[in-house]
Amino acid sequence: MTDKPNFRYNDLRDWIEQVDQMGELKRVKNATWQEDIGMITEIVGHTRGSPAVLADEIPGHPAGQRVLVNSFYSQRRIALTLGLPTDADVWTALKLWRERIRDAKPMEPVPVEEGAVLENVLMGDDVDVTKFPTPVWHEQDGGRYLGTASADITRDPESGWVNLGTYRVMVHDKNRVGFYISPGKHGRIHREKYFAKGEPCPLAIAIGLNPLLFLSACTEVPQNVSEYAWAGGIRGEPMRVVEGRVTGLPIPADAEIVLEGYAYPNEKLIEGPFGEWTGYYASASREEPVMQVKAIYHRNNPIIVGSPPNRPPDEQSYYRAFMRSALVWEDIEKAGVPDVTGVWCHEAGGSRLFVAVSIKQRYFGHSRQAMHVAAMCHAGAYLGRYVVVVDDDIDVTDLEQVVWAMCTRSDPERSIDFIKRAWSGPLDSAIKPGEKGYNSRALIDATRPWEWREQFPAVSAPSPEVAKKARDKWGWLTNGT
Repeated sequence: MTDKPNFRYNDLRDWIEQVDQMGELKRVKNATWQEDIGMITEIVGHTRGSPAVLADEIPGHPAGQRVLVNSFYSQRRIALTLGLPTDADVWTALKLWRERIRDAKPMEPVPVEEGAVLENVLMGDDVDVTKFPTPVWHEQDGGRYLGTASADITRDPESGWVNLGTYRVMVHDKNRVGFYISPGKHGRIHREKYFAKGEPCPLAIAIGLNPLLFLSACTEVPQNVSEYAWAGGIRGEPMRVVEGRVTGLPIPADAEIVLEGYAYPNEKLIEGPFGEWTGYYASASREEPVMQVKAIYHRNNPIIVGSPPNRPPDEQSYYRAFMRSALVWEDIEKAGVPDVTGVWCHEAGGSRLFVAVSIKQRYFGHSRQAMHVAAMCHAGAYLGRYVVVVDDDIDVTDLEQVVWAMCTRSDPERSIDFIKRAWSGPLDSAIKPGEKGYNSRALIDATRPWEWREQFPAVSAPSPEVAKKARDKWGWLTNGT
């Protein structure tokens, strides 16, 4: 069992204060939404360990309307968010996080009458999405995207299951936003159920969430489990929600901004292009459903949180690598694969396109079993590309070690399996326009061949014990280099 969670914050503003006290927050003034904030995000989002940045006094908007970016590009800030020790290294944190996921029991949210999000309630002619300093994130984007670190809240019309999913949200005008959702995602399935019956889809979009709830919304939470309940179970106390006045959907009581309204079956507008997590404008522009915003709720001096995808490795791929690696590892073990010693969904592949798994081999076919399960389990199935399985002497977080194992322990003719017609979608940059939907997976067995593993050449590197002794004695020679 893990230690009791140590959450030092109750909402986004508490979290920002904690990050500031850790010395990992920078403040900027007079950065424009048209260009500066997107480019600041590009710069800090490609430097691991860089600070979170809070922009204020944005030209054209009142002081106090702020934009927060680069929230999670440090291991310490991820640990803070998940209630883990902030001094833990990535392997220790990953182990503790897996135990937390395994031990937590979903805890349904608690409805409350009041919440900070209700400090300002705008309805009717007062609805105006453009009042907020929504940035243009990439120079070739087709518009301003309010939703990059948001949660689309939907309810299954058949079961009543409430889902929170992070999908991109484009501002069209004062009372309409576009919301693209990739095929197969839970929110899209909900939306399609309403549209199939010719009914509007009730929708709420929350921006500036409790950071734990946001990470839950962009993670592969199990089917029919609400992200509210999942996050409550992780935290050890229920999330607080208020009832939306238009749709009745539960909305986070402490969110910074919430848009509420309906999407209608036959209403679409051109959406995109938008620079996506693959590092390309792979989905181009096309008609996508539109939400008619009937109400806006927001706190005084609201904070937009941005986590736009940039060319990986970047901030988004970093925190999603941590979250997804733990879930893929759990899925592999739940499928009955023994002695998995590591999983890492590499940042260079946007946390999806390149997954490395290490095992302690136990039997014929063990490595094949591990790599096929990793490729098609719940947390790993969407838009994957390569899965590499290595022996337990390889650190799967170290891409150079993984590639070395591929180059020296695999032989292409016997080591590579393929899966055809796997789950992909419009964001897949390697699939020709007009043919997107499926893709293939290459699964690479980079373990020592089981049947002659004892004859495989010994590694020339020093043993861990000898290496540690050398570092302790002579490591000073590399200090500062």
